[in-house]
Amino acid sequence: QVQLVESGGDSVQAGGSLRLSCAASGLTGLYYCMGWFRQAPGKERERVAHISRSSGSTSYSDSVKGRFTISQDNAKNTLYLQMNSLKPEDTAMYYCAAVSSFVGLCGTTRYTYWGQGTQVTVSS
Repeated sequence: QVQLVESGGDSVQAGGSLRLSCAASGLTGLYYCMGWFRQAPGKERERVAHISRSSGSTSYSDSVKGRFTISQDNAKNTLYLQMNSLKPEDTAMYYCAAVSSFVGLCGTTRYTYWGQGTQVTVSS
């Protein structure tokens, strides 16, 4: 059973930084896509970034490109999201998610496993 537990969410001022962590358990092997998603009140869930657990290749949404960095420590089974130059529009619940990379492409496939989320609030 895959379990994902996010942490690191907080309230910060615009221009600040946060690092989110996602502790994963139950992953068998390296062939997973790992992603960060976010959802603001009244808005659809948005894919923020994803990384291939096996190759380390990454991709970002245009809204965060150049400001956010996704990374992983496979030895610790932990996924990270470094968020810099935060803006009020980054305010959302952030979710960690995973899916077997055999299911489809990391950027388009439907993710199977989800964490409970961690709240990020950015004030102006």
